[in-house]
Amino acid sequence: MALQMDQIRATAERVAASHHLEVVDITFQGAGKHRALAVYLEKDAEGRAKLVAAAKAGELEDLPSGVPVEALSGITHEDCEVFARDFGTLLDVEDLIPGAEYTLEVSSPGLERKLRGAADYERFAGGLVKVQTFEPVNNNRHWTGRMSFAEGVVKLDLSAVKQKGKAKKASAGLDTVEIALANVEKAQLVAEI
Repeated sequence: MALQMDQIRATAERVAASHHLEVVDITFQGAGKHRALAVYLEKDAEGRAKLVAAAKAGELEDLPSGVPVEALSGITHEDCEVFARDFGTLLDVEDLIPGAEYTLEVSSPGLERKLRGAADYERFAGGLVKVQTFEPVNNNRHWTGRMSFAEGVVKLDLSAVKQKGKAKKASAGLDTVEIALANVEKAQLVAEI
């Protein structure tokens, strides 16, 4: 009973596109009765552009203070509900998750979302990020700083945050660190509220 994540992702992307949404990430965890398929969504590029325009025009209320509107996914509870209903039906009809029991969880990626691919690094340039590398850079694999991105290189401004642990020692005398995107094992935004 192998899980076909590529087929599940393709189905999720098809359903999301029909609702003007984009799939940010999909994870599957657990075993037996405690299996969970989590899908993280955001508005598509057009929906995000409308959100930014509405915020600039002062038409939106209840925005979190200190969070750039560009970092928000724009997802509502209704978006999650509609997607979950349609996607869950397809999962069951096409029997994409073998076995009877699993939980489908649908949500936004959150303010501390994972970064995946060059497009995310470009979109969130200027944001505060935590980066873990495959190979050490300056004898350290864990870095936090304000990010810029160009030509496949993530550049972190280390002065934007107080470094801790090994990063403090590794960054002594450094203002910035450059990390090749191919060396990034994982990265995520750090919420600035």
